[in-house]
Amino acid sequence: MRLAGRVSAAIDVLAAILDRHRPASEALKDWGKAHRFAGSTDRHAIGTLVYDALRRRNSLSSRMAAETPRALALAGLRDVWTLSPDEIAAMAQEPHGPGALTAAELAALQRPVPGDLPLHVAGDVPEWLAPSYARAFGLRAAEEGAALASRAPVDLRVNTLKATRPQVLEALARFGAVEGPFSPLAVRIAPPGPETRNANVEAEPAHGLGWYEVQDAGSQVAALMSGVAPGMAVADICAGAGGKTLALAAMMENEGRLVAHDLDRFRLRPIFERLTRAGVTNCEVIPAQDKGRLQAAAPFDCVVIDAPCSGSGSWRRKPDAKWRFTPKLLQQRLKEQAQLLDQGFGLARPGGTILYITCSVLPEENTDQVAAFLKRQPAAEIIPYREQWARAVGGDAPVSADQSQETLLLTPARHGTDGFFVAVFRKSA
Repeated sequence: MRLAGRVSAAIDVLAAILDRHRPASEALKDWGKAHRFAGSTDRHAIGTLVYDALRRRNSLSSRMAAETPRALALAGLRDVWTLSPDEIAAMAQEPHGPGALTAAELAALQRPVPGDLPLHVAGDVPEWLAPSYARAFGLRAAEEGAALASRAPVDLRVNTLKATRPQVLEALARFGAVEGPFSPLAVRIAPPGPETRNANVEAEPAHGLGWYEVQDAGSQVAALMSGVAPGMAVADICAGAGGKTLALAAMMENEGRLVAHDLDRFRLRPIFERLTRAGVTNCEVIPAQDKGRLQAAAPFDCVVIDAPCSGSGSWRRKPDAKWRFTPKLLQQRLKEQAQLLDQGFGLARPGGTILYITCSVLPEENTDQVAAFLKRQPAAEIIPYREQWARAVGGDAPVSADQSQETLLLTPARHGTDGFFVAVFRKSA
C-alpha cells in the first residue's frame, strides 16, 4: 500500500474508535481481518498514525478546528510525521487516498502553531484534568503532558534468575537494544517509526527461555524500591498478570515466601505461565475469591500495592484510554486505592513496610492518597524516597517530577520512563 491508502485506512479506523467507541486495538485488528491484502508493514504504519492521532487528539483538532477522523489524520501527518502541507495535499489526491484537501484544510495545515495554547491543548490533556496536571507540575504541566503524548520505547526487565543484562543485550542486538535508565536490569529498544515494524520481543527464543519480561523501566524502579531480599515474607496484593511479582521473586532469589493476589481473576490468570517460564519457585498464588487465605498468611515483612488507577502514566501506550477516562471512574479508583492501603497496612507486621505504587501522574491518586492514609493510620510513617532509594537501589535518587521530598514521581519528560508514583511507609513496631 502507498501512503495514500494507509491514510484512508487510518481514517476508517479512527472513525470506528471515535464514532463507534471501539477500543483502538480491536478496531485495528478488525480492519486487518477485513483487509487481508494489507501486509504487516502496512498494518504497522496504519496503527502508528492512528495512535499518533489519538495521543495528540487535542492539539491536532485545535490545528484543524475540527475533531473528525479525517482532520486528526491529516494533522497527524503534519505535526507528528512532519510532512509538508504540499506533500499532504499531493498524497490526498492519489488513488485510494482520502480525497483532495479543501481550502480550509490546506490553510489549517499551513498556519503556525500558536505559542499561547491552553494547557489541555498544548499538553494534550483531557480538559477536565488540566487542573490536576497544573497542581502536579506547575509551569511544566504542558511539557509533561506533551511527553506523555509521545511514542514510547519497548522496555524489558532482565530476569536475574536465568540471565544477565549483557546476555539479553546480545540476544536482542539486532533490534538496537541498549541499557535502560535507572534500573540495573533495564534493556530498552527505541520506539519504531512509521516504516519500521515493532520488535516482537515476546516471539524471541530468549523470552521463551525466561531471560526477560516486558516491563517499563519506571515499573522496574517501583519494584526495586520495595527493598525486598532473600528470606523475607512478601505479599503482592494487586498482582495482576504478575509483572512486579516476577521482579520481586528475582530480588528474593527464590528464597523466602512470596504471595501473589488480585481481586480480578481475569487479570491474575496469565501469572501461572509467567511464573513457570521465569523459573519462580517461591510464589504462592492466592485466587481472587480466597481473601481469607491472604489474611491467614499474614503478617508480611513487605506488602506491595500496585493499585488500580487512571493509568495516566502509561497513556502514551494506550492513548484511547486517556479520552475514555471520566470523573466517575476517578472516584471509583480513589475509593479502591484507599481500601487497598488500609488492607495492606493490616497485612504488614509491626516494623514492616508498605509500598504504594500507581501508574498515574494525578495528585488525587498519589500525594493526596498518601496524606489521607497517614491521617487514617497514625501508626504509619512515610520513608522519604531518597532514603529508601539509597538503601534499595543504590546511588543518588533522581528529582521527583512533582518536587516532593517524600514520594517519587517518575515521568517521560523528566526521567524517560512511563509515569510512576512510589511511596514507602513503615508500620511502627
